[in-house]
Amino acid sequence: MQNICQNVCKLTRQVGSFIKNEQLNFSSAKVEIKGKNDFVSYVDKAAEQKIIDGLSVLIPESGFIAEEGTSTKKGIEYNWIIDPLDGTTNFIHGIPCYAISIALMRNDKLILGVIYEINQDECFYAWEGSKAYLNEKEIHVSTTKILADSLLATGFPYYDYQYMEEYMELFKHFMNHTRGLRRLGSAATDLAYVACGRFDGFYEYSLSPWDVAAGAFIVQQAGGRITDFKGNEDYVFGKEIVAGNSAFFDEFLGAVKTYIN
Repeated sequence: MQNICQNVCKLTRQVGSFIKNEQLNFSSAKVEIKGKNDFVSYVDKAAEQKIIDGLSVLIPESGFIAEEGTSTKKGIEYNWIIDPLDGTTNFIHGIPCYAISIALMRNDKLILGVIYEINQDECFYAWEGSKAYLNEKEIHVSTTKILADSLLATGFPYYDYQYMEEYMELFKHFMNHTRGLRRLGSAATDLAYVACGRFDGFYEYSLSPWDVAAGAFIVQQAGGRITDFKGNEDYVFGKEIVAGNSAFFDEFLGAVKTYIN
């Protein structure tokens, strides 16, 4: 599994180089609209094809859960969960925060995660039984003990507004009871930053498996905790996630539960 992970890291760097080069001459005229505030470009699609081609060599019998639907092959045991460009809106607007996110599931269990933040040239990764790493250096979640000392990350829903009022009340609560909130526009990057201790916690709803699978696994391998908004484990396919260090997690999750249930 370590060897597979190293090869996935190499693949993400290769595809990341392609994405970064395409951004230099990218035009918004090349953007397609999948839904309300949901965009895709030829870069997303080409990157996904490159990733699928590379992963198919590593585990030929594997299937794919991929954002752009380049492959719908289902693996009996192994399935990759892929976001070829997490932060497409940032990419379109030339904002330098977007990442490649790749996770591997064996049956229903995450066993590998790789996130490559392209502009910072930072590769976060972990595999089953390993520690978590950033560019070959071990990383760990923060040691912040209370919510008041924490820096949180979140994302804003862009088409699913069912919890909008509650979400804004929770946002105001965190504004008053933390050191601040950040919104990078890439859930994969948010989770990677939790894993290495830059953020103490992250929460968001209306997410897809490819947004969170790799990051959730890396956070756990870095010593962190992951749940859905109810405190359960349905965070990969359940469209909502709370991630943070173990020291303040109960207080953090408790606040989320208070406002959104």
